[in-house]
Amino acid sequence: MTVLRVESAAVGMRLDRWVTERFRELSRARAQGLIDDGHVRVNGGPRKPAHRLRAGELVEIEIPPPPPETLTPEPAALAIVHEDEQVLVLDKPAGLVVHPGAGHARGTLAAALLAHAPGIAGVGGPRRPGIVHRLDKDTSGLLVVAKTRAAYDSLVEQLARRTVTRTYVSVLHGRVRSDAGVVDKPIGRHPHDRVKMAVRPAGRGRRAVTRYRVLERFADFTLVEARLETGRTHQIRVHMASLGHPVAGDSVYGGRRRRPLPVPLQGLALHAAALAFLHPGTGELREFTAPLPARIGRLLSQLRDSR
Repeated sequence: MTVLRVESAAVGMRLDRWVTERFRELSRARAQGLIDDGHVRVNGGPRKPAHRLRAGELVEIEIPPPPPETLTPEPAALAIVHEDEQVLVLDKPAGLVVHPGAGHARGTLAAALLAHAPGIAGVGGPRRPGIVHRLDKDTSGLLVVAKTRAAYDSLVEQLARRTVTRTYVSVLHGRVRSDAGVVDKPIGRHPHDRVKMAVRPAGRGRRAVTRYRVLERFADFTLVEARLETGRTHQIRVHMASLGHPVAGDSVYGGRRRRPLPVPLQGLALHAAALAFLHPGTGELREFTAPLPARIGRLLSQLRDSR
């Protein structure tokens, strides 16, 4: 364990940022996970990552060894939409982390998949068995998982060629004026917050393209359909926020001056509603859909009733 005293120059700095500046091997996400898990204590007690430091505070930091590269199977219920010898398509609920990461060593979709289909252990990375694309923890909807190495290679290639079609339905803050549009803005790591992504200048981010169309408008919200042409981290969330219309329920990109939701929403108002790809075994185009979850349905019902 390392014990450090906060110097006067660091007064007012966030705890997670302070930790990463003193332990360069830690990412901001890793530091936040350590703080949330109680491995970082200030004056003997736990604090939140956003804790603002004061001069003279004693910070105790214990960095446990990284998690093992092997993943332990954890049986859990899966909402399977389709399964065959090559692929598995499922409807992920909001709140479920896809694969282990900082602060999420257990209870992941990856561990549940390994328990359901042990044969995928050697497909892809050891901690991401069979997973060729992901959804954010608080996003729900369709995911395709490869069950064989050949299927994995095929799906990864299709994603690279942008021939996998991924369509989302989302409730956005504000009234979107255009009936349809295209957001073509590079996305990269946020320059001041390593946990976030951001629209970046040309040459400092990777090209990201999102097409959207309005499905329904309400007084202070808009229901849209969004289709990814690229697959950048947090792409829809970042792009819609860049238009001034962040995804409802998004505390990371939503800003502070937003009209409150009329009903509680667990997770983001963002759902991967449709998925299409060429089946790795047959070459046939396969298309799948997943209905809106009840949590978003309740929000839409309230918005419609309030018109």
